[in-house]
Amino acid sequence: MILKIDEKSNLANYLQLMNQIKEKIFLGELTINDQLPSIRVLAKDLNIAIITVKRAYDELEKEGFIETRQGKGCFVKKLHLDQLKEKKLLEIEKNLNEIIHDAKQFGLSDLEITNLIKKILEE
Repeated sequence: MILKIDEKSNLANYLQLMNQIKEKIFLGELTINDQLPSIRVLAKDLNIAIITVKRAYDELEKEGFIETRQGKGCFVKKLHLDQLKEKKLLEIEKNLNEIIHDAKQFGLSDLEITNLIKKILEE
């Protein structure tokens, strides 16, 4: 499994890690019962703090994407299609809210933002 941390990103390292793992689950690159790299190994491979990987794994477990099996590691959990869709919709809504907020701070009106979204949807 290839994961990368972009040091130039404004997104915290643990969020980058979470997003990449979620994406691999959504795309089917990680499936039910696939084992994730150990916290120590992944931290070493990505040259980041162990606590960063632990935080990402803890958050993924809270969100229901993975489960920790005592003494064995972290594994991808079975998600129902409805759960996946709901989680993805929440993530998309959050991202859209951030983008709209940025656009408004840049000075775009609601109409300009709406027209931009319509233009993108028509492409």
